[in-house]
Amino acid sequence: MTENAASAGWRSHLIETRSTMQDLLRAVRRVAVLGIKTADSGQPAYYVPEYAQHAGLEIVPVPVYYPEATEILGARVYRRVADIPGDVDLVNVFRRSADVPAHVDDIIAKRPKAVWLQSGIRNDAAAERLARAGIDVVQDRCLMVELRNIGR
Repeated sequence: MTENAASAGWRSHLIETRSTMQDLLRAVRRVAVLGIKTADSGQPAYYVPEYAQHAGLEIVPVPVYYPEATEILGARVYRRVADIPGDVDLVNVFRRSADVPAHVDDIIAKRPKAVWLQSGIRNDAAAERLARAGIDVVQDRCLMVELRNIGR
């Protein structure tokens, strides 16, 4: 395999078109939410996963803050993505762009099918590492908006 062919291989895991995002979301059932917040925050890191849950997705909370929280959205809290039992289809990330690389090893250890960096979150180096591990990556897109686009 040539260098260009190898390079193209991992790049196929960078999901950038609406139709590819929609295909991905149609297959998703279980979502780990890294950086989820609690109801009293009133922030997207709570109401976006809440919407996804109402759309029929199983939400697994992985908060970065809230050490006292044991349950969010009625589901048990995990402190690391890798600690979640069973398969995870998607890791929805609510972290600042600069904070994403600190979570890449944890995410790769779990081997989800895809990682979704929310609106305003983009880290090309982290996305490349995830893509090279065979994980699909969406950057700088709102999960709630895209779920609405497919009628969920």
